[in-house]
Amino acid sequence: MQFLKTLFWVALAVALVLFARENWEAATIRLWGGLEADVKLPVLVLAAFLLGFLPTFLLYRARMWSMKRRMEGLERQLAYANPSASGGAAAPAPAPVQPVSQEQRADPIVVDTRAPHSS
Repeated sequence: MQFLKTLFWVALAVALVLFARENWEAATIRLWGGLEADVKLPVLVLAAFLLGFLPTFLLYRARMWSMKRRMEGLERQLAYANPSASGGAAAPAPAPVQPVSQEQRADPIVVDTRAPHSS
């Protein structure tokens, strides 16, 4: 897969270089107030591409940064609410129960549940 990605970028770079070499001519741009600028055509195409691409790319990066911050906050809340599910330390295991010997047992409490006699 890495080979195909590299091949694509190399082919794109070669195509751009061939385009620039074949179209290396001056293009006149008429600006405001009668000003004119002579710019090479590949430079003009690159500037137009960047003029359209950069605002969209910056908006995308700002949105991704905002979403990443929001996700980190939600993950922290989830980890705080349920520490065992997020890979944090689990609750300690209860202590083992020791058997009680016959001497340590107390006498059972006997409760008289019969109704009291009225005299």
